[in-house]
Amino acid sequence: MPNIAAEPLENFARNLLSGGGVAENDAAVIAKSLVGANLRGYDSHGVMRLPFYLDMLAAGDTVGGADLRVLQESPTLLAASANWGFGVVQCHRLLGRLIEKARASGIGLGTLLEASHVGRLGEYCERAAEEGFVSIFMANTHGAARRVAPPGGKSPRLGTNPIAIGAPCGDTPLVLDFSTSATAEGKVRVKKIAGEQTPDGWLIDNEGRPTNDPNDLYADPPGSILPMGGDQAYKGFGLGLMIDIFTGALSGGLCSRETPETPKGNCVFMMVVDPARLGGAEAFTREVTGLAKFVRDCPRIDSEQEILLPGDPERRTMERLLREGVTLDEGNWGQLLELAERLGVSAPA
Repeated sequence: MPNIAAEPLENFARNLLSGGGVAENDAAVIAKSLVGANLRGYDSHGVMRLPFYLDMLAAGDTVGGADLRVLQESPTLLAASANWGFGVVQCHRLLGRLIEKARASGIGLGTLLEASHVGRLGEYCERAAEEGFVSIFMANTHGAARRVAPPGGKSPRLGTNPIAIGAPCGDTPLVLDFSTSATAEGKVRVKKIAGEQTPDGWLIDNEGRPTNDPNDLYADPPGSILPMGGDQAYKGFGLGLMIDIFTGALSGGLCSRETPETPKGNCVFMMVVDPARLGGAEAFTREVTGLAKFVRDCPRIDSEQEILLPGDPERRTMERLLREGVTLDEGNWGQLLELAERLGVSAPA
């Protein structure tokens, strides 16, 4: 497959979204987010999502041009509904409001329900860190997509329920972003579309047997993704369970359940904190940069091995792919070309 430079790929994504009926401003935000995910190595949250987003829009499960609806608000709190608008767009709108609150009061804490797929959570931590704020973001599946079985179980009970935590650290902000399952569901979907097998330790089939076939996750009855943690999987599953509560229950949305009541989407918990209002900005900067240096300077077992901090792998990947371009597998690229032909959109050269 050819490599595609970031700018043409983003233009292609924006044109596909516009051709599928997405408003121009929303298409620009979503395209930038998707290609940004590809550039950081998160193909599961990249342009492979375009057919899914446009199918949701065509089916009425995602609403174009939806406003962010405030449910409750105080100087520090904001509970909102995305009105089933595009999750990436609505999350950035809510984050902007919470940053304003954190700047004025020291903290902005918010929840969001009725949002379509909100994308890569680390994106929001990166934005908060650029503004000088510490942040935590969590998401569940709005009770509409069970993917993860509890340790010892053979039927899915939770979503992959990701969490991201971010902190400013000079030019290299620390951003920890991961699913509480062995892998993100989108990575299994990428393998399925590509016709590839999944690695050991990702999946079990609907009888609880280890499997490398991504199709088993989408069977009837479905298989499951294993919780994060291997032998300590109860910790990953327990974290995912608490995220379901912080997002679904706290927002007034939905936690995981047997029968979905809404389209596939996300409930979200967000918290943005100004370090200057607690221990002070100077102390925060000193301690975070000092901690980062202390860890990086750790004596190494292998002199060739580099010690990486959260956010480093994404930056390294982005630096490389900005030079080399993004490569998509044949299956996922083929789906985008089919979509482009249907919508009358020219593909990048």
